[in-house]
Amino acid sequence: MNSELYEKISKLEQEILTKKEQLVKLKKAIPETKVENYLFSLPNNEKVSLAELFLDKEELFVVHNMGSSCSYCTMWADGFNGIYHHLVKKAPFVVTSPDSPEFQEDFAASRGWKFPLLSTQGNTFKEDMGFEKDGYYYPGVSTFRKDAEGNIYHHAKTSLGPGDDYCAVWHLLDLLPSGRDGYEATKRISESSSYELANNVAVQVKNYSKAINFYENIIGMTVHAKSDFESHLSLSGTNFYIEDSIEGNTFFDFAVDDIKKAKETLLENGCVITKEYSKNSVMIADPYGLKFHLFEVRN
Repeated sequence: MNSELYEKISKLEQEILTKKEQLVKLKKAIPETKVENYLFSLPNNEKVSLAELFLDKEELFVVHNMGSSCSYCTMWADGFNGIYHHLVKKAPFVVTSPDSPEFQEDFAASRGWKFPLLSTQGNTFKEDMGFEKDGYYYPGVSTFRKDAEGNIYHHAKTSLGPGDDYCAVWHLLDLLPSGRDGYEATKRISESSSYELANNVAVQVKNYSKAINFYENIIGMTVHAKSDFESHLSLSGTNFYIEDSIEGNTFFDFAVDDIKKAKETLLENGCVITKEYSKNSVMIADPYGLKFHLFEVRN
């Protein structure tokens, strides 16, 4: 009896694979549509164009994320984070959402996301690509192609949702005896702590110029921004902020969803606020030697 069931399962799985191959061919048969060179927002009022996202490649992935209000979109993005370094070998990969650039920066850091996160505030990109209607956002993925003249074409798109091929969570849950029944996606990563370790590290160094040269040319970090006293570098998805200072401290980043409560608890346990950027962003020194930046990200 079991052998018959396994045979049916195997046959159905093969049929699904065949159907998927047919679906890929059908999607490729849809004529490409020429699109404008949209501008996306970055923190600090900076802008980046759609054409710039291609870097030195001719193809591009763009994910249409509904934003931080959607726990399921966050779960999909967590999954993309693990395969990001594989995808970019073929084509650049970015995620867009309607959240503000400043919020995106903190939220991405709290998740440890490695991919670029861009804001679509102020443009019609999502609406034009078919992922916004009547003020409501829909999740999905678009791919684009750029020709030798710099023209950009919308090549293909697909929607995202429970059970699709772009989130492994559902397929793994389906193998359990209870399946996906009762499962709800949440944004919290740690179940044992209210603190989330972000992917930012600040380091104070002596011989600043030599240090930057060492990190860039010996360690192989990527330089994103450089000034006379501070530089932003990254390696393997972790951001390093290198500061010219003889103090030689290293600071980590912790995100919390209630900074008022977190500060009260830390101060009661011997911590000191060494600098306050805003009510939602402070530097902390604990009584044991750890120094860190504490910031609030509402989930």
